[in-house]
Amino acid sequence: MPWSNDHLKVIARIEQAVLHGGLFALAMPRGAGKTSQAETACLWAMLYGHRAFVVLIGATETAALETLSSIKTELEDNELLLEDFPEATYPIHCLNGISNRCKGQLCNGKRTRISWTAKEIVLPTIKGSFASAAIIRVAGITGRIRGMKFKRPGEGKPVRPTLVVIDDPQTTESANSYEQTRKRVRILAGDVLGLAGPGEKISGIMPCTVIHPGDMSDQILNRQKHPDWNGERTKMIYKFPSNEKLWEKYTEIRADSLREHGDLRDATKFYRKHQEELEEGAEIAWEARFNHDEVSAIQHAMNLKLQDELAFWSEYQNEPLPEYEGEDEMLKADEIRVKLNGVPSGDVPTECGHVTMYIDVQKKLLFYVVAAWTDNFSGSVIDYGTYPEQQRRIFTLRDARPALSDIMPNLSFEAALYKGLDFLVNKSCAKEWTRMDGAVLKIGRCMIDANWGISTDVIYQFCRQSSHSGILLPGHGRYVGASSMSFAGNKRRPGDRRGLNWYMRKGEKRSIRHVAYDANFWKSFVHSRLKVPIGDKGCLTLFGNQPEFHRNFSEHLTAEFFVKTQGRGRTVDEWKMRPEASDNHWFDCLTGCAVGASILGATLPEIGQIGSGRKKDPICLSELQKQRRAERMRGL
Repeated sequence: MPWSNDHLKVIARIEQAVLHGGLFALAMPRGAGKTSQAETACLWAMLYGHRAFVVLIGATETAALETLSSIKTELEDNELLLEDFPEATYPIHCLNGISNRCKGQLCNGKRTRISWTAKEIVLPTIKGSFASAAIIRVAGITGRIRGMKFKRPGEGKPVRPTLVVIDDPQTTESANSYEQTRKRVRILAGDVLGLAGPGEKISGIMPCTVIHPGDMSDQILNRQKHPDWNGERTKMIYKFPSNEKLWEKYTEIRADSLREHGDLRDATKFYRKHQEELEEGAEIAWEARFNHDEVSAIQHAMNLKLQDELAFWSEYQNEPLPEYEGEDEMLKADEIRVKLNGVPSGDVPTECGHVTMYIDVQKKLLFYVVAAWTDNFSGSVIDYGTYPEQQRRIFTLRDARPALSDIMPNLSFEAALYKGLDFLVNKSCAKEWTRMDGAVLKIGRCMIDANWGISTDVIYQFCRQSSHSGILLPGHGRYVGASSMSFAGNKRRPGDRRGLNWYMRKGEKRSIRHVAYDANFWKSFVHSRLKVPIGDKGCLTLFGNQPEFHRNFSEHLTAEFFVKTQGRGRTVDEWKMRPEASDNHWFDCLTGCAVGASILGATLPEIGQIGSGRKKDPICLSELQKQRRAERMRGL
């Protein structure tokens, strides 16, 4: 079949990567010849002497072995290769498929040193051959990759791979799994790209297909997140036919033909009669690709789309459709980071009267957000960050430097956590946050995530002993699904203070109050506030006027998606991590800040405030008021 323009583009990019270096990822439709091009790239790089050590990596070891077997067949049986590269392939032909002859084979009295194993091919050592002793080795992406090296005959030191070809590195199962996707992306960045060894750069080619939104291929192709891979997506159809009514008629005839005859005869007959009208406005990538019972590549592509639209958009268009309800309602990071109010960082917008803070506890870092709120739940993020502070704007928890253990190496985790909380709380809660009209506000509620295993006792202890104990509360976000008992259905205990899907309670074992809240409800609540247009009541904005400053923060806020589920006679949003996301900690913090605002009395007029009727906490307090309030809270 003739090449398509996309094939020629891929070939040019492969040649560029092999000859001049660099990384190149390209998504191609299923069946477009990705594996064949990967095999040929390996052969071409070795036979012309462009690369002496090539590694071919598959989604699984079985897939990689199958590809190596195909390359062996080319070297053994392809007469054209024999004519063009006899110095590399003639010794292989002489083996007659008997691999145990390799050790004894001679050329001009010298051993050819061919290796012909299940996982490796070493081409014959022939003087003057560009491909002399070139090696190709295969592995599955989750198999043993690190530390590959090979001593070529006549050379004193071992050589390491200089070209890696990653052929469709994910399976359907791994693309569906958040953990497997993360693992494969991590392996690619560490094990695979580190094959060349210290001080050397490896060239890489990765033909792939996007199976699900956020899967490994989708992430690597994203030039914002992985610009080094120069990702590019090709499609089966670049422009769809414009005559929708005629295609609806074709769809009916196609379905009837399949039911009556079990084939497309009637549909193809109709297509021939109306081909020009049906193909009007369409732009196809590969005109030669269609089946014997079809008229054109456009008919073939549309048949695939009619057969299974979800599969078509992922397998053939590399633009997978959302597979869960509500995806179209989800905000994108780009939409969040442009919701700016122009107020400088640390300043409180004039209309706000409450300031809340939430600290999310992780082993390496403490994430925090400070937000200001109005009584009707309009809000503004006025500060956020980490302790220890990171010197980079873009980072993940995994690569955080410095971490708590770096700045306090001689302390246990519990002691370092206590000290870190003390520094962060004193810095923020003692601070006077200036409102744009000159008024001075203090943080009215600071909640600390107390769900994190061994840190829970330390957090309760800190909240009791801190000089700011009057405003500190351990926080417990509960995952309340559709099948779980709702907060409204929980039995009320004496002394409870209740609000909108939260309650404040004094525990039996610890002499301090804590707050528990429905994390799913409050994440949906915050997401809804972020969707409200600027200027409307209930809108949540970010400080400043530079959208790029909030890139990392906005990615935390979009790291999860929700699925609507039903149970116990109600519908609930259940929030889950996206496969491609790594951190959601500032989202947890902002959610906790909203709960804190509800505790202080903020409410949406359409929802109302559910509580014990307690008066709102004061906004601006004199020193005497603050002292008395702290004493009352200690008594509680």
